[in-house]
Amino acid sequence: MPENPLIHDSEAGIERLLEIMRRLRDPQSGCPWDIEQDFATIAPYTIEEAYEVADAIERQAWDELKGELGDLLFQSVFHAQMAEEAGHFGFQDVVRTMSDKMVDRHPHVFGDENRDKSAEQQTRDWEAIKAAEREGKKQKGALDGVAANLPALLRAYKLQKRAARVGFDWPDASFVLAKITEEAAELQEARDTMDADALEDEFGDLLFVIVNLGRHLGIEPEAALRRTNAKFTRRFAQVEARLAARGRTPQQSTLDEMDALWDEVKHEEKRAGKITA
Repeated sequence: MPENPLIHDSEAGIERLLEIMRRLRDPQSGCPWDIEQDFATIAPYTIEEAYEVADAIERQAWDELKGELGDLLFQSVFHAQMAEEAGHFGFQDVVRTMSDKMVDRHPHVFGDENRDKSAEQQTRDWEAIKAAEREGKKQKGALDGVAANLPALLRAYKLQKRAARVGFDWPDASFVLAKITEEAAELQEARDTMDADALEDEFGDLLFVIVNLGRHLGIEPEAALRRTNAKFTRRFAQVEARLAARGRTPQQSTLDEMDALWDEVKHEEKRAGKITA
């Protein structure tokens, strides 16, 4: 098929990307891999790209972030192209829907409401608008609309926030701490007396309450765990490096030796002013 000059126009912006996507999906001249994909096969890549954006932000890797945001944008373009082919909607419909939503949800910016509001009041207004939108979508339950495929920690966090909006919540963090103690005791009992399913169930209950504690403390659990994962990775790499300087691998070392090296790394990070725990 004749090549659209947009494809090679580096200044063409989003229209160039849309044309590239159309070309990739062309049944006669496109890429066989791209043609074979559907919503279900692309969805995992979409989730992966979102995490790579978060990772670049976490590392403050701004040059990488540009590329990661582009990868995430391409996922939206890919899904929109498949939707257009199926007769559902096109990319411009996605843009229009998002633009309308942002205008509707910010009447204090784009409408005649008073902009002189606290962040807390704006949050309450935002939630009221979203509640009205859910009502329009026939989502009656307080938990309706929380995506089932979210990462489990993030979904737990969102479910708890939704329940709290209708009054189903502990008054403060002290009640959550007491519940953690209770759930830990139940987990201990399950370990000693129950089968694998019951043990998993009790472990899940404990995780769920820990997520709730984070919410009461103003901590987003996914972000907190990503931070701890990065800390663990950084420190363990230092342990490996120090063992290598001694001519050994972790497999050739002992737990006591690795634990001592871990403490060394931790104390050095404290002196350097890094976050420690």
